[in-house]
Amino acid sequence: MAERVSRLSTEKAVVIFTTSQCPMCHTVSSLFSELGVCAAVHELDKDPRGRDMERDLARRLGRAPPVPAVFIGGRLVGSTDKIMSLHLAGKLVPMLKGAGAIWL
Repeated sequence: MAERVSRLSTEKAVVIFTTSQCPMCHTVSSLFSELGVCAAVHELDKDPRGRDMERDLARRLGRAPPVPAVFIGGRLVGSTDKIMSLHLAGKLVPMLKGAGAIWL
């Protein structure tokens, strides 16, 4: 499953692994949408191999549950706490620009 997560994590400039019933996943996805990012969102609870991908993400993040798991430019950035910290520090938008996720 590690190769599947790696492949999916590079399909767009921003990729978010979520579950459909996760409020923080919705919050993070909404933030990227408000910033003008068209992220690829993968709902693990709707994927037949989602449980295996969830285990791989938990291992990479060192925490469970591993959602939301955000990749920017193919690199695992983290979950809600990391994304919000970057945003509040003014570092998220430059990171998104560097990855080609937003232009302005």
